Amino acid sequence: MPLHVPPAPAPALRSVLTALSSPTAVREARTPSLLRAQGPVTPELPLPVHVLDRVTAEGVSATRLAGWRFLIRCGDRAVAAAETMLTPDGWAFSRFFEGPYITSTERALRQAETMPQPYQPRLLSVPGLYMLTLWLHEDCSADGAAGHPAATDLLVPLAPAPPGIAAHRPHRVAELLPVLTHRVTPTRLLGSPA
Repeated sequence: MPLHVPPAPAPALRSVLTALSSPTAVREARTPSLLRAQGPVTPELPLPVHVLDRVTAEGVSATRLAGWRFLIRCGDRAVAAAETMLTPDGWAFSRFFEGPYITSTERALRQAETMPQPYQPRLLSVPGLYMLTLWLHEDCSADGAAGHPAATDLLVPLAPAPPGIAAHRPHRVAELLPVLTHRVTPTRLLGSPA
């Protein structure tokens, strides 16, 4: 089933295109893969990046939109990614980067395309575990920049995943969030004051 990729804000896409076309337009150097790229590079698959700030005891998650991530494609594969962030002046380019999350994201997206149900892909970051997941939202018509993970949405941990959590194995939010909550929340030592 095809994925329903939400449209990125036009200023976010423009900021990435400007950074790609003008190395002097950004402060940071391009990644080695971008410097070695033969042929044109294009930003594709804009994914909203949400951050999981906390999960309540009732299992309700508090997330916030942190930016938009674009895979940078050269030929038939992604060689890097570009991130944008919201500033007081609007959407702005943040950085280029590469590494294992690029190939892991591509793999998880290909995996999601084979599922019988359509989904809206997003990214969900869990900073307390240094974890990134592909968040497959069931409401394909939803605003990709808003909302919280529904109990029936899927989370696909990207590699490298934290110890004990299998990368590329889809989990329902209702199953995975309690595990993440337990792992992120420090446990009280026996005998320590409440």
